[in-house]
Amino acid sequence: MPNINEYLDANKDRFEQELCEFLRIPSISADPAYRDDIRRAAGWVAGQFERIGFAPEIVETSGHPLVYAESPHVPGAPTALVYGHYDVQPVVPLELWTTPPFEPTERDGNLYARGSSDDKGQMLTHLKSVEAWMATEGRLPMNLKFLIEGEEECGGHGTAEYVDSHRDRLACDCVVVSDSSQFGPGKPAITCGLRGIAYCELLLKGPNRDLHSGSFGGGVANPANALAKMLASLIDDRGRIQIPGFYDDVVPLTEKQRARFAELPYDEAEYKKGIGVSDLAGEEGFTTLERLWARPTFDTCGLWSGYQGEGAKTVLPSLAGAKISFRLVPNQLPEKVVEGLRRKLAEVCPPGIQMELVVHHGARGVLVSEDSPYAQAAARAIEEAFGVAPIYTREGGSIPICVTFTEALGVDTLLLGWGQGDDNAHSPNEKFSLADFHRGIKASARLWEELAICPTKLG
Repeated sequence: MPNINEYLDANKDRFEQELCEFLRIPSISADPAYRDDIRRAAGWVAGQFERIGFAPEIVETSGHPLVYAESPHVPGAPTALVYGHYDVQPVVPLELWTTPPFEPTERDGNLYARGSSDDKGQMLTHLKSVEAWMATEGRLPMNLKFLIEGEEECGGHGTAEYVDSHRDRLACDCVVVSDSSQFGPGKPAITCGLRGIAYCELLLKGPNRDLHSGSFGGGVANPANALAKMLASLIDDRGRIQIPGFYDDVVPLTEKQRARFAELPYDEAEYKKGIGVSDLAGEEGFTTLERLWARPTFDTCGLWSGYQGEGAKTVLPSLAGAKISFRLVPNQLPEKVVEGLRRKLAEVCPPGIQMELVVHHGARGVLVSEDSPYAQAAARAIEEAFGVAPIYTREGGSIPICVTFTEALGVDTLLLGWGQGDDNAHSPNEKFSLADFHRGIKASARLWEELAICPTKLG
């Protein structure tokens, strides 16, 4: 691939400039105020495909639009579906950002901006690798289909519906996704497992208005107190989740799996230092990597109730709420977890409190074989671009669309992350290494050549 690599090297500065242009679009999918920016981002992605010479479609869904494009057909060659998303997370708390979230800023070789790592920067690597192939070779060695969505960060329901209803159009041999992390600096990874998720909101209502805590305290159920007790009842001191049937479908780790986790070059002291904690916590009897990758969890993601202003206000609040998530391992069903959660919360909800549980979204976990020809092709491509063989890992986060691809298309997903675990995805000061951005483009360009020699089921 000398011509392709020369093209990539010659266009490095332009690629970075275009990434910055993309990152300046505040495509926050969860906030309706940014609807116009979502559409602007979709148009920007479509423009990239037009530049390559493809004929993209901006497809309306029940949620935000997605962008679909195909490469010129190569008869008899394998087909990969490349997935990514152009939407981003909200930026609050804004005051914790060192530089504005939608003004990309380079510091110490990293590009800081919302969406730089999750997922605009990683997704763009595949578009740029295809551009290089088309500009230098005039064709790709295999068939590519692109699905770039705009609602991954707010549930992805419209995209899932599209995939389910367009199975023939999206038929492929494998899916390629870059929306995850390497194992560490200089340690590229192929992610072979993802946890699932069940995300809910618990709402409690007490009196019909906020009350004076002196005049009414002790005689009226306090929703904030009730919320604290109810959340605490969901997990015990050993880190075990106290929901009926929660562990019924959890497949225990084998001794071989635990041994492979233990062999990985993981530095727990460095992990603690990186996130600024003095100690770690979690389910008893498991290592940190086992807890992060292969055990289910419960976390409170947000809390609100009562007076939040400066100084004191002696108020007994009428309302309280929490956003909660459960990370699930393969075989656990989100709907079953939610059913058990409803039963548990109903049991512990005190008299005088009305409870509502709102289910936002859920997805099952995913496991992929590292021995498939597609995974092995990816390993060869990554080793050439990064100069070191990739590590096979799992990821504690969730990419719900991967389950949809498995169910609707019957194929595995190659999770090839170019980011780092400290990229602050979903947090202030999100970043992406520019060196990894360019290595990711080179790995992607090599990937199409490696996948082209794999078997195809499509004929």
